[in-house]
Parts: sequence; structure tokens; C-alpha cells
Amino acid sequence: MEVAIRKMGNSQGVLIPKPILAQVGLEGTADLQVRDGVIEIRPIRRNPREGWADDARRLAAQGGDAPVWPEVSNENDDKLVW
Repeated sequence: MEVAIRKMGNSQGVLIPKPILAQVGLEGTADLQVRDGVIEIRPIRRNPREGWADDARRLAAQGGDAPVWPEVSNENDDKLVW
């Protein structure tokens, strides 16, 4: 597909058609690199729970890990199916 390089402020850019973005899963931000004279644009794939463990440790260190519903027992949590 041939596309035009357009002036965008002090930069230049290419408009990427929405179906192409959807086809490769690009939305929000992307990783942009130049390799061997080729511009590569790739989706950034992150773990949805990235950082949760660190946040939980930080919360516990601050004393903020008290049960929100102390009257609700969690003794049968291992039997719950999500």
C-alpha cells in the first residue's frame, strides 16, 4: 500500500488506516524502531496484571492490607470457581 508522508507540525507522519491498526492490534501506544533501514511499528503487549505484586507489597508495608470486609470469611475461597 502506498501512503503519503504528510507534514504534521514540525514533524512528518503517515496516516494508518483503521482496518490495518485493528488487524495488528494497535491502539493507544506503539513501539517504533528503525532496523536495517525499515521503520517498524509494533503493538506494546503488556501483562494485564503487571505491577500488581509490587503494589500489594507496598500496600502491606504501609499497613493498608487490612481486610475490607472483615466479617466475610475467606475459608472457602479455594473452592470458588471464577
